[in-house]
Amino acid sequence: MRRINRKLRKMAADLLDLPQDVVMDLPRLTMIGDRQLYIENHRGVLHFSSDKLRLALSKGELEVTGSDLVIRTIWTEEVFVEGIIKNIEVRE
Repeated sequence: MRRINRKLRKMAADLLDLPQDVVMDLPRLTMIGDRQLYIENHRGVLHFSSDKLRLALSKGELEVTGSDLVIRTIWTEEVFVEGIIKNIEVRE
């Protein structure tokens, strides 16, 4: 059933020319070099330290590792992080 629902959402996104992150509830990442990262559509902060950020997603987690990480801005579904970003990993 989930697979059918996902396919219908993807078809609707393609047909209506909508961004898939909106229709399928996916995270959107915008990265500027290795110094800034803007993350949309997260479900909350699970862990934060100067070398690691873990965010809950609708399906899984997002982990950002680096050094001197600082959360500059945080809203309900958006986070803006600065620092030296070394790795970004999405886990289901």
